[in-house]
Amino acid sequence: MKLKIVVHKAEEGGFWAEVPAIKGCFSQGETMEELLENIKEAIEGCLEVREDLQKYGRDVQILEVAV
Repeated sequence: MKLKIVVHKAEEGGFWAEVPAIKGCFSQGETMEELLENIKEAIEGCLEVREDLQKYGRDVQILEVAV
């Protein structure tokens, strides 16, 4: 899957990016390389949550618990 991202320079240094195709999907990084790694993780997480919401509906909370 290919998605476009919009990359911004952060005022405090580094970069932040948004994914216009996925509402609320953002990430940041100190370097462009770190940003790209982080935004890929953010996209995966956003898509996973979207899939879960479609499966269970919006009336539920989906939590992840480490044991």
